Amino acid sequence: MTTLPAALLALALVPNSELPVVLGLRERAELEDRLLAERLDTLAPRLMRREGIDMWILLAREYNEDPVLETMLPATWMAARRRTVLVFHDPGEGAHVERFAVSRYPIGEFFESAWDPDEQPDQWKRLAELVAERDPARIAIDVSETFALADGLSHAEREALAAALGPELASRLVSAENLAIGWLETRTPSELEIYPTLCAIAHEIIAQGLSDRAVQPGHTTTADLEWWYRERILAAGLDTWFHPSVSVQRADAGHSGSFADESGVQTIHRGDLVHVDFGITYVGLNTDTQQHAYVLRRGEEAAPEGLVQGLEAGKRLQDILMANFAAGRSGNEVLARSRRQAQAEGLVPSIYTHPLGTHGHGAGATIGMWDQQGGVPGNGDYPVQPHTAWSIELNVTVPIPEWGDQEVKIMLEEDAFFDGEAVRFLDGRQEALLLIR
Repeated sequence: MTTLPAALLALALVPNSELPVVLGLRERAELEDRLLAERLDTLAPRLMRREGIDMWILLAREYNEDPVLETMLPATWMAARRRTVLVFHDPGEGAHVERFAVSRYPIGEFFESAWDPDEQPDQWKRLAELVAERDPARIAIDVSETFALADGLSHAEREALAAALGPELASRLVSAENLAIGWLETRTPSELEIYPTLCAIAHEIIAQGLSDRAVQPGHTTTADLEWWYRERILAAGLDTWFHPSVSVQRADAGHSGSFADESGVQTIHRGDLVHVDFGITYVGLNTDTQQHAYVLRRGEEAAPEGLVQGLEAGKRLQDILMANFAAGRSGNEVLARSRRQAQAEGLVPSIYTHPLGTHGHGAGATIGMWDQQGGVPGNGDYPVQPHTAWSIELNVTVPIPEWGDQEVKIMLEEDAFFDGEAVRFLDGRQEALLLIR
């Protein structure tokens, strides 16, 4: 395990500070490269041997990125340059897995260049020479019918690669699907050290927005709050992988006038249940969180008990789902088991949980989609793996007695880690409704 300097782990919120403290760009890049070095040195060789791959070739052209190759570039590389070719080779018999670039430049300190254009002007020919010298039995390339994130090799590049290798070597090309997914989905010990603080920062910003700091009942709209979050993320020196989403549920008699305008924008009123879907991107990792707040009516000190119990039902569904995780169990099986148990307990569940990490909707087993509660062909058949991060995303439909038994969806999403034995939240979960006074 790579030991990170304490200064590079100082990502926490300063007590009583209004702004989350994040690293400057230079320090952030140093941390990202340390994390990448650990992944390349330890994770890539282990996954290649797990999948029985002798050589892994990744190719991309500038602005036509392979999603996997993109995660292997140094922090100061914003994209592939010209044609970027990365190669991993396992000589076998316990030897060190070598890696090199068939590119004009070394790829930072991670991939030395194995191509001198003055000696061999043709990049494809040089790649073919290097492959032939090593004579690998199985050459993995990023092609997949099932996973978009593992299908980054373009059609033209694949054809050019096969032509350069020639029929005999090209016959050894195989899909890197499981290798690529394993690379993207697996979290290293150092990433796991950092991830809880990312989630804590996300929780703090969500709480700031779901307060009277950002919401003035009767005036603030859902769109206002969405853009408040975007500005807050920017001011904190962070980024997001999707536009925040804010919506409102309310008792039919609890508002006057139109519920929403033609664009779907709603004005937030007292007595509303406000929902936010929010994520940040930092040091190459992503968060994804959904929480609720209740806007107190004048004279109220707490949310209606029906909403309080609704949140409890949502938390119970989280517990059920997380208890059904098991290494090697498919996403579809986790979904089916969880739904059966929830329904047996009288819940009305909808589960659409996904992996999380270098991508917000990350690589790995899909556990339901909102419109596919019977299972997801392909992605849902992939087995749940240990050392993976997850967005525990779901909703439960509950009647609210105080609202005339009107049904409400409690939509929750919290980030968690599966170590192979159990799932735990990275920074806890929403235990009580936030209150906007």
